[in-house]
Amino acid sequence: MHPGAWLAGVALLALGAGLAPAMPPTSPAARAALQLCHEAESVEATERDWLWSQGVVLAEHALQRNPDDPVAHFGVFCNLGKRAATTGLRPSTLALAPRLRFHIEQALALAPDWPEALAARGAFLASLPAILGGDVAEGERLLRRALALDPANALTRRELARLLREQGRDAEAEAVLAPTN
Repeated sequence: MHPGAWLAGVALLALGAGLAPAMPPTSPAARAALQLCHEAESVEATERDWLWSQGVVLAEHALQRNPDDPVAHFGVFCNLGKRAATTGLRPSTLALAPRLRFHIEQALALAPDWPEALAARGAFLASLPAILGGDVAEGERLLRRALALDPANALTRRELARLLREQGRDAEAEAVLAPTN
């Protein structure tokens, strides 16, 4: 895995989170934080950092009101992770790893069967360097669990296939990508 690949993993699976019907109950601020995280993907690069910064502010505001809001924790993870992914591998982005890990773990502690959060944590762990707590096997397990809960999630399916290919498990990757009936 190339240096900084974990940053892509941080943000990759946070793309569709919060918009699926399985999203846990949340506050309007947390929902808005996730919406900003997703909207930033479709705007000019010069506007993205501002949107992600605002997303973090909204998610943190939601957490001040309710520290047990899994969507707010996920909103911090999504916005910070995507912003870090665009800045590249620097000491400041590496320093974010514990904070990102905290928020994704809190989201899952509060909503353990939320497929998008499971997939995001799986991608994060699979792409994080071992020295920072990465765990490819656990990442794969979480991605598979997310797929079991939401078999139609194409983004999770592609991320699991990417992970399998990185390990030279091409036949398994193709099976993961095969249409299911």
